[in-house]
Amino acid sequence: MCSIFDRIISKQSHMDGKMLDRIEAEFPEHTPRTTDAPKALAGIRVVDFSHFIAGPFATMILADMGAEVIKVEAPVRGDDLRRYPPIDARLNYGAPFLWTNRNKRSVAINLKSPEGVEVARDLIRTADVVVENFSTGVMERFGLSYESCRQIAPSIIYCSVSAYGREGPFSDRLGFDPIAQVESGFVSMNGYADREGVRALSPVMDISTAMMASNAVLGALVARERTGMGQAIEVSLFDTAVLMTGYASLQQLFTGTDPQRHGNTSPDTCPSGVFQAADSTFYINCGNDKIFQRLMSQVIDRPDLASSDLYATGADRIRRRDELFAILRETFAQHPWSHWQSKMRAAAVPCGKVRTVGEAIRSPEARERGIVTRIPHDEVGWIPNVSLPIRYSQTPVVDPVAAPAVGQHTGQVLLDLLGYDETRLARLAEAGAFGADALPRAVKA
Repeated sequence: MCSIFDRIISKQSHMDGKMLDRIEAEFPEHTPRTTDAPKALAGIRVVDFSHFIAGPFATMILADMGAEVIKVEAPVRGDDLRRYPPIDARLNYGAPFLWTNRNKRSVAINLKSPEGVEVARDLIRTADVVVENFSTGVMERFGLSYESCRQIAPSIIYCSVSAYGREGPFSDRLGFDPIAQVESGFVSMNGYADREGVRALSPVMDISTAMMASNAVLGALVARERTGMGQAIEVSLFDTAVLMTGYASLQQLFTGTDPQRHGNTSPDTCPSGVFQAADSTFYINCGNDKIFQRLMSQVIDRPDLASSDLYATGADRIRRRDELFAILRETFAQHPWSHWQSKMRAAAVPCGKVRTVGEAIRSPEARERGIVTRIPHDEVGWIPNVSLPIRYSQTPVVDPVAAPAVGQHTGQVLLDLLGYDETRLARLAEAGAFGADALPRAVKA
């Protein structure tokens, strides 16, 4: 017999077999982990109030490591990232949401109702970790601040992800990845000198903030194991974005000058940059003198340049970058990429073909590493999956389970985890704990 929540969540029946056929033909099925292998975060429960990218990607990392992650979403609408394109009509949410929310269970709760907040508090009471990235003050208004949560779960680890921190004169500011990129100085470093700086299309600040947040949670879990104490964690997009400018910040402090835009050419090493073979474009990175010498003597057959005092040091080569690049461009244009790749690989010269995203995920390297696979989906058969770059020898990451529909697991979690019964669920639904949209169908049930 179906519970009331099985009837609340409507299934998407739109099917388009073309994408599924293509995925099945192009990418292998995910290879399951060993069934008896332990999970790194087995027994850890995370209640996840986050949305968009930084928070959900952090909790997905924890979920991949074996934590139980319960994603709390607004009823019906859910996480706004669900509407980021391309939207799959059969799933009624987009690819970006799939990318950042696998291995989670979704519970739909109306946090604007007292009854909904009480359900959330019951979930937190069972949890090890809470993650949230609401605007500053929102969790306090819900009665779910760190201080409130530690009253019901004294050892809770409470991670807040914000734009500019939770305290101070900038705590009210909203922030997204591109804003963090421009305000941190990151954009000023990227692009070409004769035009404005360029943002990275990839949400690099969201992803790096997620990595910081998951690392912070892991550290807090280790600390709690030793001390028995939980704690509050704060990670901000802006702080992380400044870190992502790399050593440029210290270079500026030492020299008093800002980094200049150099396009694809490195300002610190030479020759490093993009070159054109007879058939395609590639990048080389000569990070030290020995690599330069191998490039000259073993790859382009110019041992005279390798031993020349004119190019002996990195500083020498940077001063003569134009003439070096001219020599290399003329030489590289004479043969295809396959010729140069084999020679540079044999000579241990770091190099790589300039690829599109589509070429990268279908590359031999990506296939060898099993980065992209297809995984089962209850509604549409198969969907693609991009794995984390983590390889544990003893506690392999969990097998990927597709991102859930809004509130897909509400009934299951509240019945099984919290011990609610159907009568209580119906009473909560009538009170609006699960959103107004749930009320008519719950009453009919």
